[in-house]
Amino acid sequence: MRIGALAAVAGVTTKTIRFYEQAGLLPAPPRTPGGYRDYPPTAIERLAFIREAATAGLTLAEIGSVLTIRDAGQPPCQHVTTLIDAHLEQVNQRITELLAAQGALEALQRRAARVDPADCAPDGICTILTAA
Repeated sequence: MRIGALAAVAGVTTKTIRFYEQAGLLPAPPRTPGGYRDYPPTAIERLAFIREAATAGLTLAEIGSVLTIRDAGQPPCQHVTTLIDAHLEQVNQRITELLAAQGALEALQRRAARVDPADCAPDGICTILTAA
C-alpha cells in the first residue's frame, strides 16, 4: 500500500509516517519498481499502536523501546506496565503540585479581594504578592 493510502487508513499524514519511519518507529518499507514506498498491511496496526501509546503519554523513545522488544519476538507487557506506572506516578505528582498551586492562588485571590488599589505602597511592587 502506498503512503497516501496508508495515511488515509491510519488517520495520520504522510509527513507523520515519514517522521515515524525516520525515528525508527516504523520500518522502512520495500519500494516498488517505480520507487514508491509499499507498506505492508501490518503498518496500519503499528501506526495505531504508536498513536495510542502517544495519547497515553509515552514518549517516542519509550514507544520505540516497546516496539524494539516486540520486534525481537518478546512480549513487551511487563515493560509497558513499568512505563505506565512511572507515568502515572508523574501525573499524580503533578496533580499534587497543581493542588498546592491552586491553594496558593486561592489565598492570593482572597488577599487581593481585601486590598484597595489606592492603598498600595508606592515604594513596593505589589502588596498582593508580597507577604504582609
